[in-house]
Amino acid sequence: MKSNLFNLGLIMTGIFVFTSCHSNAQSNDNKRQKERPSVEEIFKKMDANEDGKLAKDEIKGPLKRDFAKIDLDQDGFITKEELEKAPKPERKGPPRDNR
Repeated sequence: MKSNLFNLGLIMTGIFVFTSCHSNAQSNDNKRQKERPSVEEIFKKMDANEDGKLAKDEIKGPLKRDFAKIDLDQDGFITKEELEKAPKPERKGPPRDNR
């Protein structure tokens, strides 16, 4: 009986260690996904007509909300140069844990 309890405890400890390591690896992947994309990645994803500039109807998210701030020459398009100079968008929601 005692050895069965010991074996069960050992198995449960192993499962706990395995699942905690697995969930930690997943949280590291999530952190990498939340990093700010590069200008090239943004253009590759959003420049639907591939003209090298972003119109307001091509974009979404913080870029759309801050379009007027980013479009420095007010021509109705965001260029790569304008996007590189853009301020980081304000975070909405609770602060992230930076461990």
